[in-house]
Amino acid sequence: MTDVGLKVRMVVVGAILFGFYLATATVVAAATGFNLFIVLAAGLLVVPPIQYKIGKWMALRGAEDMPETGRYQRVHHMTDSLARDMGLSNVRLMKQGMGVPNAFAVGRKGAGVVVVSEELMAILDEDELEGVIAHELAHIKNRDVITMVVGQSIGMIVGYAAYFAVLFGGERNIGSWILAMVASQLANLLVMVFVMAISRYREYAADEDAKEAIGSGEPLARALQKISAGAEGREQQTNDTVAALCIFNADRSLLQRILSTHPPTEKRIAKLRN
Repeated sequence: MTDVGLKVRMVVVGAILFGFYLATATVVAAATGFNLFIVLAAGLLVVPPIQYKIGKWMALRGAEDMPETGRYQRVHHMTDSLARDMGLSNVRLMKQGMGVPNAFAVGRKGAGVVVVSEELMAILDEDELEGVIAHELAHIKNRDVITMVVGQSIGMIVGYAAYFAVLFGGERNIGSWILAMVASQLANLLVMVFVMAISRYREYAADEDAKEAIGSGEPLARALQKISAGAEGREQQTNDTVAALCIFNADRSLLQRILSTHPPTEKRIAKLRN
């Protein structure tokens, strides 16, 4: 990623997220008497790995390994070539019927998985498909899944901390329980606003890396147009975990736009063609 402005925004939002986590860990350490470093380390070494394993398992349910023969052979060759150029190895290629044209990636460097929907392969030209796969490989190269898991873990930790702070801060009755639940949801929502901002920035970064990998942003721009049109009026047959990881995720309401995992498609297309 070479966009300096994008890098700066991601660093700023990342610092804000860490600030939320540090403040929460400080309160927990003071309340429990544990060393602050131990609290910080425990939160980052225990919660994210568990979420990562569960999230990857949930995302890959319903997907199957893509055959290396017939019409899928070219997809394997394309992926292997892009992976080599982007410094990746052991990328597993899978396919899935999602109800809409889409694709997503999970995992990390050395253990990445790219899942492509049957509907996507049916509507894209070869160079457009190459752009989509390059985008997904960029997510693996940039460790985006791990970054999002850590961000979501911070949101969950802050939410639980708010819950117990309110619950044990006064009389334990039905009123305090309801107030604690509300405080937990609001705290988690506040953190997730920043987590989703990072997610949107990372979509731009993956688009930019894909553009660099294939030499032009036009094929991916056309692919996004076709994906958006192909998803119109159709329901994606995947869970929320997969929807957040996909190259395209349509968000309609105001709240959905604020907490959207993806920037507006038209902005992505314009940036790719700039």
